[in-house]
Amino acid sequence: MAGGTVVSRATGLVRQVLQGAALGTGLLATTYNTANTVPTSLYTLLIGGALNAVLVPQLVRARATHADGGRAYEQRLVTLVVSVLAVGTVLAVWAAPEIVSLYIRDTPKEHDAFRLTVVFARFLLPQIFFYGLFAIYGQVLNAREKFGAMMWTPVLNNVVLVTMFGIYLGMMTVPRTVAEVTDAQVRWLGVGTTLGIAVQALALVPFARAAGFRFRPRFDWRGAGLGSGVHAAKWTLLFVLTNLVGLTVVTNYANAADTQLPDAGVGYTAYSYAQTIWMLPQSIVTVSLVTALLPRMSRAAAEGRSADLRADLSRALRVSGVVIVPAAFVFTALGPDIATLLFAHGAADAASARPLGHMLQAFGLGLIPFSAQYLLLRGFYAFEDTRTPFFMAVWTQVVNIVLATACHLLLSARWAVTGMAGAYAVSYLVGLVLTARLLARRTGGRLDDGTLRGTYTKLLCAGAGGAVAGWAAARGCAGVLNGTAGAVLTTLAGVLALLLVFLLLARVLKVGELRRLPGFR
Repeated sequence: MAGGTVVSRATGLVRQVLQGAALGTGLLATTYNTANTVPTSLYTLLIGGALNAVLVPQLVRARATHADGGRAYEQRLVTLVVSVLAVGTVLAVWAAPEIVSLYIRDTPKEHDAFRLTVVFARFLLPQIFFYGLFAIYGQVLNAREKFGAMMWTPVLNNVVLVTMFGIYLGMMTVPRTVAEVTDAQVRWLGVGTTLGIAVQALALVPFARAAGFRFRPRFDWRGAGLGSGVHAAKWTLLFVLTNLVGLTVVTNYANAADTQLPDAGVGYTAYSYAQTIWMLPQSIVTVSLVTALLPRMSRAAAEGRSADLRADLSRALRVSGVVIVPAAFVFTALGPDIATLLFAHGAADAASARPLGHMLQAFGLGLIPFSAQYLLLRGFYAFEDTRTPFFMAVWTQVVNIVLATACHLLLSARWAVTGMAGAYAVSYLVGLVLTARLLARRTGGRLDDGTLRGTYTKLLCAGAGGAVAGWAAARGCAGVLNGTAGAVLTTLAGVLALLLVFLLLARVLKVGELRRLPGFR
């Protein structure tokens, strides 16, 4: 799974670099990225949260307890999900202007940027259906403990998008402002982006058939046992809605910064690019662990083995920390260097890429609590408890919104969104503390018997030492070469120095989980 995720994220990074070269990091890029945020947000609101958090335990339980191995339950569930997605997608396309206005409230509807965002949204909103199709087929496979296909098929989406942006850069005049983009370019980007998600989703169908699932629509939902899933999903819906409120507030503030400084790269596009890069280690390591562990933890919870569930979570936190902690320090020490290397090309330059790097630094160490909370919340989902994660999301987003609002009101447009990135990191630290306390109460014991705290103390010490070495190496190489070669040298020297010192200190401090890395057994 981690291998598939690595390839997927690597090709995704290539796609994002090409996207940055094609559209830049300013207002033009923000019209596309804001429109591309809308279908993912609406999909998650419609059914995505319930699919990811509620339905795997439901499917596992149905396969274990139903006389037919859960086949009828699966067919009814998939039919319900596909029906909700189809209706929701049609309504979303129809209401595109009103939906877009939620994300860019400070921009008048007659503004060129608003109109372009709506056009992009109409092309991109059909992604809602395909995101959902991908997710439900993926969960059917996960319930059968077939994890590989869901990790590898996103590579197909990235291949489509890399091809799309490559042709765009090679055959079209690259616009730098909203006024310069043509209708043909908008159609090319809109159709190509949605096509990528469609290919990703449809590619799962043959894998599901090979695993024994063949979709047969069943609309006899009443009395079929879906009620418990719907009841659990109501809290997940509120959880998702809470997070979307936070996202919408930050998106509005960030779009306001883009409107004030349209060519500076200090708004929503820079924030979203920085956040995507920042989440890469969590996506590769933590999500893979959770995907494998959730069915196992669900069985432990159903059988009353809370101690085994705690042990699984503690082990996952320690193993993931070996990657997550140094990655967090890489972003903190080398954010501007990474941003310059990846995004100072095409429609963007070094000056417009550096604010993105500062945002990456502000996110930085927040990766540690973000990843840890993601893991711990799955402990509640294993118990089919979706109510507690909702309240955790409320507290997290209240902190995020309050701090983001303070940044919007008190900081200049140049630094406001960077401050919001830091606010996001702080909010998840608060959420982690609350989540750990409540999970200990729910499972009847603490996750940490001293081992977990000791491991993270050692990892943080090793990470801090590595960050100092990495920053010094990068600064020592700065200016030796110019252009892209200089950016490669600076970033590579910094990352290598940081990782070498981190590994050395981790071995000296006897971090046992290091043995799980190749070459350190």
